[in-house]
Amino acid sequence: MARIGVLNISDGRDYVHGGIAEFIRTNEDKLVASLEAAGHEVVRVAEPVSSNTLATSLAREIEAARVDLTVLHYCVWAFPHFTMLAAGQLTGPLLLLANIDPVQPGMVGMLAAGGALDQVGRRHTRLWGDPQDADLVAAIGVRAGAAGAVAKLRGQTFGRIGGRPMGMNTAVANTDQWQRLFGVDVEEIDQWEIVRRAEAADQAEKTKARQWLERHANVHYDGAKLTEELLERQIGSYLAMRELIDEWNLDFTGIKGQPELTQYFATMDVAEAFLNDPYDWNGPKETHVCATEADMDGALTMQILKHLAGTPVLFADVRHYHGDRDIWDLCNSGQHATWYAARSDDPAENLAKVHLYPEVFFFPAGGASVHHVAAPGEMTLARLTRDDGRYRLQLMLGEFENYDEATTETLMKMSTPEWPHAFARLDAPAEVFLSRFGANHIHAVPGDRRAELRAVCELLDITLDEFTRG
Repeated sequence: MARIGVLNISDGRDYVHGGIAEFIRTNEDKLVASLEAAGHEVVRVAEPVSSNTLATSLAREIEAARVDLTVLHYCVWAFPHFTMLAAGQLTGPLLLLANIDPVQPGMVGMLAAGGALDQVGRRHTRLWGDPQDADLVAAIGVRAGAAGAVAKLRGQTFGRIGGRPMGMNTAVANTDQWQRLFGVDVEEIDQWEIVRRAEAADQAEKTKARQWLERHANVHYDGAKLTEELLERQIGSYLAMRELIDEWNLDFTGIKGQPELTQYFATMDVAEAFLNDPYDWNGPKETHVCATEADMDGALTMQILKHLAGTPVLFADVRHYHGDRDIWDLCNSGQHATWYAARSDDPAENLAKVHLYPEVFFFPAGGASVHHVAAPGEMTLARLTRDDGRYRLQLMLGEFENYDEATTETLMKMSTPEWPHAFARLDAPAEVFLSRFGANHIHAVPGDRRAELRAVCELLDITLDEFTRG
């Protein structure tokens, strides 16, 4: 959840403030209790803003606490210049909240303050209602969650392992633009580091991991494209990536993979899948976003979704549209986190549904493809793309579906059955999606996260391109 600062704005006349201070504090207590009950951390100050000096000093306290969002709370008439002075000390997003009361004109105070902020071009959001109203608290939470996701990006480092894959321009972003818009740095690392470190990785650890996979997943050795040696090479690649992440302090990553590694070393499917999982053979761990094909905009989208949802993020190609069923086969090598097989935090439950198949002819170096069918449920699907150099977030709701075994086999065999699949019904007509969507890769998390992502677009000042059947 988010870290929220609360700053109450009051009347600047001593004789008025003295009569309403308790009313302000009572309403602040209700607001803070509601936010904390929703799981947020709340930073509050000792008293309401009732003078120009307090506007500055109390706002500085909130700023020093490094909150994700500051709520300027108006439950009485408030001198508008107090808001302006406070806003001058606050660098993060602002939410103006009016407590609706027929006696105390908090709404008037919010409108006066909001108008003043408009005049100087300071962007903000406005909400109003009872501080104990669940819908209002949820709306504040949406804004705070979005602000937190954006704030977490700033100062992070993306590790790009290799360069542009197979001429894929949509996978390569402008590092200057990333610094300016998102505050993210890019560290360029050669793919040789994976080869070198994988070969030097601890043999006992690689054997331990292989045996763990053999116990919990379904491993289909063929003696050629998938052998114990090749699987351990893939495990070594995962260990190499973990070293690079720790050594370079990388917050999220992408691996080029194709064509060099997939042609001469091994596919990165195992490494990418388990980096995106909340566990490996050593137990629970923090999920790390890793995008296949060194997809920068894909990885950035995934990192935002991870910050919002707190779950692994699915990465897939938009592989095929089954027009007779109005469903999409979202499928891309072994990139899907194994967590999506059952959406369980118990790896054994997920891996029971995972098959490690020998790789297909696209990848002559061989290794395992991490195959499974994504579990059903509501999903938010999104992708940062660029239109004439300007970022936009393409967004839609969808549903992952499961079918009987025969139907699933038939659908998978129409594309690449060895790869992971997510069968998705999208809230967008096929003709609209195929005409407008700006990449071959798409990303998803469980549930409906559209409200937070709309707020993310506002905070980053990027275009929202939302797809719906309406």
